Amino acid sequence: MEPPKTPPREPGSLPKAPTTPEQVRQMEISRLKAKALRDQQEPASTGTKRPFSAVSRSAVPSTNRDASGPARPKDDGIRPAKKFDKYIEYDFSKMTDTKGGFLSSTDDPHNKALHSNRGREEEDQRPAHMTVAEWERHQLLRKLRENRAGPFEPGVSEAKKCRECGSLEIDWKWEDVFGCRVCSACKEKFQEKYSLLTKTEAKEDYLLTDPELKDDELFPRLERPNPHKSTWNNMQLYLRYQLEEYAFSDRKWGSTEGLDAEFERRESDKKQRKEKKFNAKLDDLKKRTRFDAYKRNRSRDGHSEAHFGDRIRGRQDKHVHEWGRAVHDPDTGMSVKTCVECGMEVEELEL
Repeated sequence: MEPPKTPPREPGSLPKAPTTPEQVRQMEISRLKAKALRDQQEPASTGTKRPFSAVSRSAVPSTNRDASGPARPKDDGIRPAKKFDKYIEYDFSKMTDTKGGFLSSTDDPHNKALHSNRGREEEDQRPAHMTVAEWERHQLLRKLRENRAGPFEPGVSEAKKCRECGSLEIDWKWEDVFGCRVCSACKEKFQEKYSLLTKTEAKEDYLLTDPELKDDELFPRLERPNPHKSTWNNMQLYLRYQLEEYAFSDRKWGSTEGLDAEFERRESDKKQRKEKKFNAKLDDLKKRTRFDAYKRNRSRDGHSEAHFGDRIRGRQDKHVHEWGRAVHDPDTGMSVKTCVECGMEVEELEL
């Protein structure tokens, strides 16, 4: 096996000549010149001190870090990307928070419901600077103020007396709501006059309509939470004697006899409607029963189940009934018609 040989040199390529001492000397001179030039422009921080001319105001560059010049306005606005510059139509930095799309009291200042609910929520929350005892006392005083009771009860006035006994101790709640000056003793004594009726009872007992009961000037009402379910609408209560004064006046029924007559008329109309509906269903049942009986008789006589308009014995064409004059049947109270040719009888309903 022969040992590896050196490949032959390519033609035209000569070996690199070694560096001569003169070339080394020229390279060293060039390096020292470059270092001296760099030291003149940026002197080293260690060992030497920068001259005053290097830090003079004339050499300070005009940059954002220059505190001597006028301050540039800071742009805090939201800047869109360059490629979306032509599609941005709104400045988000100037937009306000609308509470996630829901209306607030600032957006709709004329909405009473927003302001009332907000005020009620603030009142129901105990402030941080109040203790539990102070908060309970505050709630008690607020309820007394709303009900005009205790220390907030109006003073006794000679001009306002009970309409029954003349007492000065009238119920101020009923005075404010119903405009009725009556004391608590007379309310208990004359319950048939000063009792409270619900809206349903007022409609059934005095035959009043919804528009009349919704008129605040005609019938003042007292609203209470619904006792059957808290999520239902508030219960509306009316004063009995106010309902009777309107129902028995000339504007409505005129008297108790007029109210009774209207009640009897409505009950009679209701009874007639029920009877008419029952008779209509009974007549329909009779018709279906007679038709089923006729089908059974035809099938028993050997005829097919297709009855009306079928062939009669000895005839190949379809039969057309020729009805005679209707005769009243006193037993059933119906009018009966008979076919002249086949003798078929049908009952005729009188509308």
